[in-house]
Amino acid sequence: MPGDRMKWALSGAMIDAGELLDLARAAEEAGFDSVGMPDSVFYPEHVSADYPYTPDGRRMWTGDVPMPDPFIAIAAMAAVTERLRFTTNVVKLPLRDPLLTAKQVATLAVMAGNRFGLGVGLSWIPEEFTFTRTEMRTRGRRTDEAIEIIKAVCAGRGPEWVEYHGEHYDFDRLMISPAPDRPVPVYVGGHSAAGLRRAARVGDGWISVNTTTEQLVATIARLGGLRAEYGTSDRPFEIDISPTDVHDLDGYRELEKAGATTCRVVPWRMYDAEPTAQGRLASVRRFGEEVIGRC
Repeated sequence: MPGDRMKWALSGAMIDAGELLDLARAAEEAGFDSVGMPDSVFYPEHVSADYPYTPDGRRMWTGDVPMPDPFIAIAAMAAVTERLRFTTNVVKLPLRDPLLTAKQVATLAVMAGNRFGLGVGLSWIPEEFTFTRTEMRTRGRRTDEAIEIIKAVCAGRGPEWVEYHGEHYDFDRLMISPAPDRPVPVYVGGHSAAGLRRAARVGDGWISVNTTTEQLVATIARLGGLRAEYGTSDRPFEIDISPTDVHDLDGYRELEKAGATTCRVVPWRMYDAEPTAQGRLASVRRFGEEVIGRC
């Protein structure tokens, strides 16, 4: 893939916390550009809504599947790597207070040497809002305001006075320190109409769910139209995809031509690796040799 090649991201989803440091080191050595970490605050035993990304609406994991806190996991992995970038993929922003989140993001960006991007989403689980005492009905508008707050705190000018007066969040001048000397990019996840509009309007990029090439190509084209509509086409914009039906260079090149800038992969599933830490490490190295090394 000549020129400004598509970047490679390793998915850190559903991996035991004890494996992540070795996995990050291996990913860096194999040529990966970044690691993406998902967010799951807890696993409600009973959920009153269907999971939106499976045909039968069932969750594809159980309560004991490891879901380390992404901010803590990324901080640890950043400490044992030098080049690798990290993203939340995606953090459920409306479950959290935006100022407390901004504090975490700012500190993490500084301590990771600006190797961090914040991927955000809304959450589909009603019980997550009920149990965290947040409101599901206003999650979209609150997410918009939270993004504005985090971008103000992490604007890339170091610590400075900020204030915010919105519908849901309101505070007078305050300063959060440390704060990064480069802006922290905010990537918006999801395939809903509202999510795509949010990404095109205020995001520095978009993050897909696990889906097919056909769906990804159509969504990337839709994002292009929305960015033109909002007048944001001239702004740098990352498109982080996770294709479920591509396992060779030709397929990846097709997505790159469609506009993808980062491809997120799970090598141990692609190669049917042994479900062990060593099996996962071997698959990361294999992907580095067979795919990344040939780009």
